[in-house]
Amino acid sequence: MNADAPVSATTSQLDALRRHSVIVADTGDIDAIAQFRPQDATTNPSLIFKAAQDPRYRHLIDAAAASATGILSDRIATIGDRLFVAFGQEILKLIPGRVSTEADARLSFDSAATEAKARHLVELYERAGVRRERVLIKIASTWEGIRAAERLERDGIHCNLTLLFSFAQAVACADAGVTLISPFVGRIYDWYRKARGVDDFPREEDPGVASVTRIYHYYKKFGYDTQVMGASFRRTTQILDLAGCDLLTISPDLLQKLEATQGEVPRRLSVEAAEASDVAHVDMDEALFRWMHNEDAMATEKLAEGIRAFDADARKLAALLRARLGPA
Repeated sequence: MNADAPVSATTSQLDALRRHSVIVADTGDIDAIAQFRPQDATTNPSLIFKAAQDPRYRHLIDAAAASATGILSDRIATIGDRLFVAFGQEILKLIPGRVSTEADARLSFDSAATEAKARHLVELYERAGVRRERVLIKIASTWEGIRAAERLERDGIHCNLTLLFSFAQAVACADAGVTLISPFVGRIYDWYRKARGVDDFPREEDPGVASVTRIYHYYKKFGYDTQVMGASFRRTTQILDLAGCDLLTISPDLLQKLEATQGEVPRRLSVEAAEASDVAHVDMDEALFRWMHNEDAMATEKLAEGIRAFDADARKLAALLRARLGPA
């Protein structure tokens, strides 16, 4: 990123945005990643399930299946992990940075099991010749998930704490020293729009953008190393209003819109503004975390919904694999 570089009249908003934030592709579509040239890429069970149905990627399923042995249920679990890693490997051939691979959502309230799954995924990557520095393990931002991430980070396994909706989650993640967090802008926006019975919000009052801005200010004001990656966008204005956020993970359709639109993109988030903000420090512990998160109806609902949705798509992926493998 070079915020001082001049922007020509023919510069796309996507290229202008790169001056302020690291661009990440939020997709399992390998061709889309090749097209938009992001620094990093993120995947999740929903994205991998969608990609696994595409005939272009059938060879990845076949390769994962060929390497699995044992009874069918064990093979399905093994193939699922190897398929996630196989997509990650292909993505890493196209980007200079890191790929995020998700731990099993069903383990979101089991710290030890989450940690074990993360270590297994990293081991699979390393066996394939991928250094752990190029992998981020995505873990749901439950208290148990955050504790697992804290231990993993100490061993050089970097984590992306996802399904993050509340300020309590963000504070706890920073205290744990995780590599980055993914607050879900669009899902926050969706909840408040439904809760308040409105079609939209004025651009300057978008609750998802406001949530990420508050978290960014907190991290920068108090010197945390954890990076903020805005995620789950519904429209380009939400992305543009977070220009300057450490990273922004963007779906291919919105990347396309940004690339097709020309113009300057001013920086909206800055360390200077964060340091001048009135955000107060929070001394977080488990009891306070659970109370603060519980008090946030939106965050409580969206975290639970997100875990269920990721698990549902992981189960759909397992059923797809089972159908392709045939009887044991």
